[in-house]
Amino acid sequence: MIDLQSSWSRASLPVTATLAEAVENLTEVGIKLVLCVHDDGRLYGLITDGDLRRGLLRGMTMDTSIQEIANTAPLVVPQGTDREVVQALMKANKVQQVPEVNAEGRVVGLYLWDELGAPPAHGAMMVIMAGGKGTRLRPHTENCPKPMLPVAGKPMLQHIIERARAQGFSHFVLSLNYLGDMIRSHFGDGTGYGVSISYVDETTPLGTAGAMSLLDPRPDEPFVVTNGDVLTDVNYSEMLEFRKRHGAQGVMAVRLYEWQNPFGVVQTEGVDIAGFEEKPVMRSHINAGIYAFAPQALDHLMAQSHCDMPTLFDRLRTGGHRIVAFPMHEPWLDVGRPDDLERANQELASTTGSI
Repeated sequence: MIDLQSSWSRASLPVTATLAEAVENLTEVGIKLVLCVHDDGRLYGLITDGDLRRGLLRGMTMDTSIQEIANTAPLVVPQGTDREVVQALMKANKVQQVPEVNAEGRVVGLYLWDELGAPPAHGAMMVIMAGGKGTRLRPHTENCPKPMLPVAGKPMLQHIIERARAQGFSHFVLSLNYLGDMIRSHFGDGTGYGVSISYVDETTPLGTAGAMSLLDPRPDEPFVVTNGDVLTDVNYSEMLEFRKRHGAQGVMAVRLYEWQNPFGVVQTEGVDIAGFEEKPVMRSHINAGIYAFAPQALDHLMAQSHCDMPTLFDRLRTGGHRIVAFPMHEPWLDVGRPDDLERANQELASTTGSI
């Protein structure tokens, strides 16, 4: 059990906190749980990654109160509960954290499932789309493929592989086109990075999804796909679990994007003015460039035929298959322009590796 009166007290937030503060807390503390407490220390509820994602999907913003998403009837154990009993409860309820509360309902400790070792390896494959020309990043990409551009001393692609390896991924397939030999020469078969790497070669650009038609052998288990220029702290394994839980053939990671109209908006009904809204904020979900698929999703691709991800998802939807959005709150950066590359270098250089 972790004593919350010491370092893990940082996992607590007051009931007046916002979703933005919860996201920051989850990132800094790293236990995927926020304890929402009253001023006197009594537990109001718990907030997990899943609670945040569901809230974002329902249209909540980072200014929303955490009371709107907190689970106010969580599993807790009374102070002094036998450790073996706690472990049995955690296993039965499939949870990794359980607060310990005293007779007044105040949090006095926190039990964490013992996962201090390396994450278990699994058979899921990760496909990385690394064949783009990176025209918006010229002149940086004139003699270097975009995924090989250095960020904090090593290629972007290496950051992606190392983060996925830390989550238990060991088999990677890289899709190559533009200056692909440089990528193949750097990573080889992956032995030097503690993983297995194979390659598919696009003789002509096949789009963000079309290269998956080249996979041979075809995967027989769900797999993850990511663009080779996306740096993020997202847990790829959670996307696979999310796909399974929702019975979906395709999962697309999405981020909430906010844009403020610089002008006052006039609302009309015909020629009549119905109202005004001063510089409204528009909110929408954008494609984050990370996906999870069931193997059957590949049935909707044609070999050597161009296809982008939105087209593949549309094919799945019109074919009667479920496709779902995985809302992200984790740090994320699509390195598509020179200022993105500069920002990635600054942020990774100033941290321990989180974008």
